[in-house]
Amino acid sequence: MPSPGTSNRPAASHTALPPLGFLLLAGLTLFWGANWPAMKIAFTELPVWWFRAGCLWFGGLGLIVIARLSGLSLRIPAVERGPLLVCALFNVVGWHLSSGYGISLMPAGRAAIIAFTMPVWASLLGGVLLDEAITKAKLIGLALGMGGLAVLIGPDLMVLETAPLGALFMLMAAISWATGTVLLKRFHWSVPTTVLVGWQLIAGALPVSLGAVLLEAPPELSGLSNQTLIAVAYIFLFPMVFCQWAFFRTVRLFPATIAAIGTLAIPVVGVYSSAVILGESVGWREFIALLLICSALASVLLPAGRRSAPPA
Repeated sequence: MPSPGTSNRPAASHTALPPLGFLLLAGLTLFWGANWPAMKIAFTELPVWWFRAGCLWFGGLGLIVIARLSGLSLRIPAVERGPLLVCALFNVVGWHLSSGYGISLMPAGRAAIIAFTMPVWASLLGGVLLDEAITKAKLIGLALGMGGLAVLIGPDLMVLETAPLGALFMLMAAISWATGTVLLKRFHWSVPTTVLVGWQLIAGALPVSLGAVLLEAPPELSGLSNQTLIAVAYIFLFPMVFCQWAFFRTVRLFPATIAAIGTLAIPVVGVYSSAVILGESVGWREFIALLLICSALASVLLPAGRRSAPPA
């Protein structure tokens, strides 16, 4: 999953928005949305730590290669290395491990819905860590988001034996991602976003790889099914490399808030692609939770978009 940076400023313009940006947003929606059933397939045969380590190394090195081919310097100034490690702890290690366990323990479509409560938590954490105002719109967003979670997992919480451990892991993942995003905004960065995110992924890959060696037996790659191999190849090439690059390219083409609003459709694709690919059921609880959480995101992002919009 991405962590919006602050180095590459959006190229806001008074003219028509570039068609390439819309194509990239469409690709992001499709590829990141379909990532959820792909991850569910991968975790049926691969242990969480080993698979996440592979994702991080492939994604991080892929972004670094893209940055190098683009002529960007790969150097991180010494003063920015400590903050980078702190951001990687939440943005990479916390997100990837928590979401890995979450997806392995619950339906992929439901996991996608909970994951995309992230902007709501980020808007609230921004009030604590960035001294941003906690507005009425943010409180409405929190109420809508909590309502969506209650609809989705509330009945399960009523029975201790079926407590939704997977949902709790996904909630931890969303809050960790939100914390990392807010911290990324708190620190000053002089490096391009592609370089920053690439090194974050690699920094996160180191402790995850160590954990894999210490906590899990290496996977038997020769015994993987064709379905899992296809899912892994898809995740490595599209969500971990293409989508990372495309998201930040979109932020350069569009105002950042428009790019963020464009991600609202990702959990929708995640839910329905999981239904098609995995046969997961989509009932009224999933539909209402999706509606409430998308409304929560819109209530947080749309006012921010109006504040940041260039004058007419």
